[in-house]
Amino acid sequence: MAQDPTKYNFRLKDSIIGAQMLFVAFGALVLVPILTGLDPNVALFTAGAGTLLFQIITKGKVPVFLASSFAFIAPIIYGVKTWGIPGTLCGLAAAGVIYILLSILISIKGVRILENLLPPIVTGPVIMVIGLILAPVAVHMAMGKTGDGSVVLVPEKIAIAVSMISLITTVIVSLFGKGIFKLIPILCGIIVGYIISIPLGLVDFSPVLKAPWFAIPNFTFPEWNLQAILFIAPVAIAPAIEHFGDILAISSVTGKDYLKDPGVHKTLLGDGLATSLASFLGGPPNTTYSEVTGAVALIKIFNPAIMTWAAICAILLSFVGKLGAFLQTIPVPVMGGILILLFGAIMVVGINTLVKAQTDLMEARNLAIVAIIVIFGVGGMAFSAGEFTLKGIGLAGIVGVFLNLILPGKRE
Repeated sequence: MAQDPTKYNFRLKDSIIGAQMLFVAFGALVLVPILTGLDPNVALFTAGAGTLLFQIITKGKVPVFLASSFAFIAPIIYGVKTWGIPGTLCGLAAAGVIYILLSILISIKGVRILENLLPPIVTGPVIMVIGLILAPVAVHMAMGKTGDGSVVLVPEKIAIAVSMISLITTVIVSLFGKGIFKLIPILCGIIVGYIISIPLGLVDFSPVLKAPWFAIPNFTFPEWNLQAILFIAPVAIAPAIEHFGDILAISSVTGKDYLKDPGVHKTLLGDGLATSLASFLGGPPNTTYSEVTGAVALIKIFNPAIMTWAAICAILLSFVGKLGAFLQTIPVPVMGGILILLFGAIMVVGINTLVKAQTDLMEARNLAIVAIIVIFGVGGMAFSAGEFTLKGIGLAGIVGVFLNLILPGKRE
């Protein structure tokens, strides 16, 4: 009797395929911590540890890899500037708790409750807000400045040349790349931009030379901060729905219904615990990586143990001190060029969420929800009570859920 190709089967010979899966995820995985001021080695460790924890929760049934979430970039940047890394990590850990609460709700009420609480009319504009809020960061970096535009790091003309070459490379690879290359446009853009930056004197290798080969990742632990919790935790609304879509995608690729077995409540629980674990160690929140799902579809190997090997490789690489130092040498314009596409893509995902749901945006109820979410989020609306403040993506998400529940009229 032929063995089920989707059954967990841990074999040494699959380690190379697992390393390839990490390679596919690597560009996006390390970009988040570099951009937000977190440690890329810690992000590698928490991606690996989070994936293993996810596999334990789901009993090794789902071939997905978990790593740094782009949805939390803007809140992390703001949080690190406002409360420091430990305080921000408290808010990120709370976002994982939101996933866990949603998973409990789904296990009691069924997946329909998620669709009622977080329909496309709410999640679509919230995702758009994430991309739009980050747009100035990408443009500033592409022009050779810090993310907030306050300091010039690279002369503007040189920076724009490097950033546009990185951007164009990423676009060309995503459009015309074949096989594995189509899955790693970010990594290709970084490599080409980095190589061009070397003769221009934008790369300083001295930190790499000074760094040890072996080093324990610079783990950072959270400190209690209620303001950070109120600001960051609601951001989990958007990636929670994206998680649902990713599980549907991998189900389609493998031919298995993971919404039923192990169940979306289990996969969301695994994602939430992985996010909280990452935050307790100083890493960015985790999310399921669609590019790795694309790689699974490409190679047609559905054994979830491949992701175990990818996780092991990520954990081993996290102890290579020179790797973290090397990643920190990536010039700002290189990242800026790629982020123009990535942050724009996040906004487009939000628009596509509304399009796929065939949402009539001219219907008064829908128009009000979308308009208020986007303007509150992008415009920086803030509600304060004493020393606590709700603003940004978190406020936009909470207002969207509230409006969807109370406004009368036709529901999508």
